[in-house]
Amino acid sequence: MTILVTRPEPAAAELVSRLHAIGKQAWSLPLIEFAPGADLPSLPQTLAGLRADDLVFILSQQVIHYAQHRIKAWPPELDYYAIGRSTALAFHTVSGQQVTWPHAQETSEELIRLNTLQQVAGKRALILRGDPGRELLAETLTRRGAEVTFAACYQRRQKHYDGPVEGRRWRDRGVSVLVVTSGEMLQQLFSLFPAVDREEWLLNCRLIVVSERLATLAAGLGWQDIQVADGADNDALLRALR
Repeated sequence: MTILVTRPEPAAAELVSRLHAIGKQAWSLPLIEFAPGADLPSLPQTLAGLRADDLVFILSQQVIHYAQHRIKAWPPELDYYAIGRSTALAFHTVSGQQVTWPHAQETSEELIRLNTLQQVAGKRALILRGDPGRELLAETLTRRGAEVTFAACYQRRQKHYDGPVEGRRWRDRGVSVLVVTSGEMLQQLFSLFPAVDREEWLLNCRLIVVSERLATLAAGLGWQDIQVADGADNDALLRALR
């Protein structure tokens, strides 16, 4: 099998390198790239305005990458939550703070199931994320009585490719497995190629995704051979691809 990894850099190059090391044929086609978010300059003041036991949510490692240059010390009196294990470990490394994360999957759906987030009425919740981002976490916390604010620590930008050219390239290289780690990228991948490439090649590839939500979205677009990895980090994706 030949694998096409669509996640952003540097994670895409790392996964491709690890696949090559175990004898797999793999290529990367990053569909998005990152840039600093609009709320980074005010982030120190926003954190300082929180009270003891208020909630801070770190929704990706990109948040940490951009925020760590703005925050000299993360307040120890706050309760920190991460979207998954890899993000939690990265945040603990740079902050020294304890952080809670869902152990099942790295998704907002699993995060809001944590017992400690069932009773949050009267607390402030600061969500550190990219722009744009999903609303499930914010909507759920608001329904449970929390006062939710956002800080866009980074922004996502679509990378632009010539669809017909890329279709020929990856079909000629025999790509039969696709790795996609977000709904935004899944829709972008589907829309990138001409209809003939979608029908004759793209939708016949095996698709590796990172949540049941993405699997449902992929099935709605026409994929049939869909596998859900047990996490969103490269370790989990590598296990799914072995």
